[in-house]
Amino acid sequence: MADTAFAAPPRRPLVLRQPSILVFLACLALFTLAVTLLADGSGTGAISTSFVKTLGKTLCLCLVALAMDLVWGYCGILSLGHMAFFGIGGYAVGMWLMYARTRLIVVESLANAPLPPTPEEISDGIATQIFGVVGASEFPPVWIFAHSLTLQLLAVVLVPGLLALVFGWLAFRSRVTGVYLSILTQAMTLALSLYLFQNDSGLRGNNGLSGLQNLPGLGEVPQSAISLWFFWASAFALGLGYVLCAWVVSGKFGSVIRGIRDDEARVRFLGYSVEAFKLFVFTLTAIIAGIAGALYYPQAGIINPAEIAPIASIYLAVWVAIGGRGRLYGAVIGAALVSLLSTWFTGGQAPDLVLGPVRIQWVDWWTILLGLSFVGVTLFAPKGIGGLVDLVTERRSPSRHGADLGPDHGSLREREAQE
Repeated sequence: MADTAFAAPPRRPLVLRQPSILVFLACLALFTLAVTLLADGSGTGAISTSFVKTLGKTLCLCLVALAMDLVWGYCGILSLGHMAFFGIGGYAVGMWLMYARTRLIVVESLANAPLPPTPEEISDGIATQIFGVVGASEFPPVWIFAHSLTLQLLAVVLVPGLLALVFGWLAFRSRVTGVYLSILTQAMTLALSLYLFQNDSGLRGNNGLSGLQNLPGLGEVPQSAISLWFFWASAFALGLGYVLCAWVVSGKFGSVIRGIRDDEARVRFLGYSVEAFKLFVFTLTAIIAGIAGALYYPQAGIINPAEIAPIASIYLAVWVAIGGRGRLYGAVIGAALVSLLSTWFTGGQAPDLVLGPVRIQWVDWWTILLGLSFVGVTLFAPKGIGGLVDLVTERRSPSRHGADLGPDHGSLREREAQE
């Protein structure tokens, strides 16, 4: 009887602890269905193939924004290097796409030769086709597994994960925090992008990898259909990523990483291995970013080192801040909104604004508008767009005002109540 009386209550299912999961998945499913029915690939033609690719890329950016929100909004690590992991995932899958497509071209061109080509001749032909633009004709060591889709897909997960694991272990064990950690992550991204700009990096330098939208062996399949396939894959990855992140931030683990964000010293004093928690979150989010990049760049068609320059990671932080960090749906809203607005403004679709003698062309002014939006949100709406969702759903922090809610006097002080 006593055991029954003091037994812990049964743990509620994840969807009950995180009601936003069902709402988000329902909205994502309806959005995916609507785009599918209206896409050019389904026969209606209401949404062009290029815009379907834009929407698919936007979903990938939402996925990497989720990773950024998990590591920054929940764990308090302002990483300015997660777009480096995003780019690594793109390069990993892009290497196979470029190799396999070039191999088909080389084999077809040698088919009419008097003698059947040897494997060495085919390999030399592929290398010349790919690296001739940088004055090379041999495969660099980094391309050793480019012939295998399975191994390159493993690289999408393992390379960002291992890089984040090593970097995080070195940084967290030294207890580097705050702005210093942000500078280190930015330095890592800058070093990687500068290295990739070199022709001898093995990844074609500034030329990058191109033609990634052409899937090997599917030359007869129209781009309208391929764009829908990648759009579905991006939507599925985003839904799965949202559930994973919601699971991570729920329960005891989520409470610990929030505690690390708010007061790292207190969590360490309570006996938790702060470095282990931070390293796990940092590595997991790097893997998520790599997967997002692997889905993004085949839809973009090209990847080059400029895509992973430090400014890209700064943009990522801006998206999350505008959407509302510490709210998974806020990160998705921020990334989707800013990404689509950026496409509209920089694509020349937004009409110029004439203010007397001044003519504002949004292609040139978009980054200024984005910067002002970030400053405005930081100063006047720190909860971002996600704060508006809280107002609609009437989700407010409890008004405790430092009431004594524990056995000892002053167990919850004013500062803690506000957090």
